[in-house]
Amino acid sequence: RINCSGFAKGYSMTGWRIGYLAGPIELIKATNTIQGHSTSNVCTFAQYGAIAALESSQESVEKMRLAFADRREVIFELLDAIPGISCIKPDGAFYMFVNISKTGMTSLEFCDAFLEQQQVAVIPGIAFGADDHIRLSYATDLGTIKKALERLDKFVRHI
Repeated sequence: RINCSGFAKGYSMTGWRIGYLAGPIELIKATNTIQGHSTSNVCTFAQYGAIAALESSQESVEKMRLAFADRREVIFELLDAIPGISCIKPDGAFYMFVNISKTGMTSLEFCDAFLEQQQVAVIPGIAFGADDHIRLSYATDLGTIKKALERLDKFVRHI
């Protein structure tokens, strides 16, 4: 069994670039050899931050998980109500991958026009190999999510 994880999302340590790998010692030694020649070391403060995250109460992690689960439900329901787009509800993360194929636009065209007309930035799906999708983050408060989805609804209805 192998466990590979990081701290960015679960502990709000975005940008610190620290993670870990646990598994059979032979595998760990082999991956350590490869990793040692392909990346640089993690800075000291991030290492101490990771230790503190693991040794501290996990209550804040559960609180964040519940908040993201609530946001996921809200954004999914709002997206589901917009005609001409669709998405599958994710089990984790904090992104929705929205199918925009019925709009007839590429993901870049969609993102550019949406930003220009509604001042909302979303990520083109082409960056993930799906030019008929966009990626929406729900790593923000519910008020902002609702405002963005109102603008998305208005935008899609006027295409």
